[in-house]
Amino acid sequence: MLKDIQKSADERGIDIQHVGIKDACLPFRIKTKAGDFQQVVAHVLFTVSLPKEYKGTHMSRFLEILQRWCDKPVAEEEMEAMLQDALSRLEAETAKLRLSFKYFVEKEAPKSKRKSVLDLDCFFEGEKRIGAPMAFRLGVTVPATSLCPCSKAIANYGAHNQRSLLQAVVEFRPSAPCIFIEDLAALMEAQASCPIYPLLKREDEKYVTEKAYEQPKFVEDILRDVVLALRSLPEIFWFSIACENFESIHNHSAYASHEEYVGDEMRISCKTQKI
Repeated sequence: MLKDIQKSADERGIDIQHVGIKDACLPFRIKTKAGDFQQVVAHVLFTVSLPKEYKGTHMSRFLEILQRWCDKPVAEEEMEAMLQDALSRLEAETAKLRLSFKYFVEKEAPKSKRKSVLDLDCFFEGEKRIGAPMAFRLGVTVPATSLCPCSKAIANYGAHNQRSLLQAVVEFRPSAPCIFIEDLAALMEAQASCPIYPLLKREDEKYVTEKAYEQPKFVEDILRDVVLALRSLPEIFWFSIACENFESIHNHSAYASHEEYVGDEMRISCKTQKI
């Protein structure tokens, strides 16, 4: 029998909180709102805790666990199964898994009704301790359009606008149903001056230009409106939001971020900063 070096004793007395594999690149099938799945390529971060008594963990077992799920539709239930498998096979107290991937949502142009797909940067993240339910987080980054209220108020011939990125990470209450990527993305982009559509004809371009002009918003406005929208969702336990406007008349971005536990009386104050 080959000697198991990872299981040998370590005398430095240091528990390691997270040890495992990072940037493994694997195919996964992500469950969609339509009830089917979307094939994605995911970058994986998969770790467990390591007691101070042991020299190392068994890295190959992480990939063995992941490979079993590459051809099955994955959402929070399957994430918990992977984490439970890691706790058992690696004899750990805690396990953490993040799948980061591009997800495509269908967009219909507002006037021509031409259809196209918009790519979103997303992740699933689960963390589980022995005997406890998994803490699950969904991360979604959505592009949108913002138009400057100040520019509109002072200029005679229009207003400057910019492309924005709205980043949300939401954690769900135990046993609460999770929100689909499609629904969270739609909720977020609705708080900007106008959504982004990959494919626009002339009549669509006219519409989105005028739509943004009718809904001017600072980065602070967008962030606060996203906060209010997320507070209205009973499934959410905690969230963080970051909004970045890529300024068209400056060589810097406007930025705002905020996080809070939903329903907590001591809400974390909104942190807004321009850089």
